[in-house]
Amino acid sequence: MVTGRCAWADSSQAMRDYHDREWGVPSHDDRHLFEMLTLEGAQAGLSWATILNRRGGYRRAFASFEAAKVAAFDDRRLERLRHNEGIIRNRLKIYSTRTNAQALLRLQAEFGSFSTYLWNWVDGTRIVNHPRTLADLRPTTELSDRISRDLKRRDFTFVGSTIVYSLLEAVGIVDDHLTGCPFKRQ
Repeated sequence: MVTGRCAWADSSQAMRDYHDREWGVPSHDDRHLFEMLTLEGAQAGLSWATILNRRGGYRRAFASFEAAKVAAFDDRRLERLRHNEGIIRNRLKIYSTRTNAQALLRLQAEFGSFSTYLWNWVDGTRIVNHPRTLADLRPTTELSDRISRDLKRRDFTFVGSTIVYSLLEAVGIVDDHLTGCPFKRQ
């Protein structure tokens, strides 16, 4: 048993595995970044555990997050997904995934990759915070505000500042592991 792990991760084995193996690990893989953007958007108004438990369903429903394939989904396919119990069946969130895939392809054409776009915001250097308790964590920052505004300008949806900040934490651009957590990456 790991002691000192961030308290939010101790609710289930799936949450512990996600925390220990993935959350806060720097990612430069566009497919993974698109997956996390989608899942963070799907989480809006829900718990992360709810989304994490449906991750496999999301991967099956959205072509393993291959952006070019998702961008080509027609309305009929998206409407069928509204009956898929393996994902959150909110129409706006489902359609958002296609919209974001299309915007992502344009962004990749401009920057070369989604990774380059995101990591450029921090000049390729991770932000390592040192929160002592969960109460020390903020849901948004000036950085997430700026990225959110820019993504919206680029026609992304479900990219409010809170969602963007969660994305930055999830993909390791920001390290918000609590001080003393054995998974804090310096």
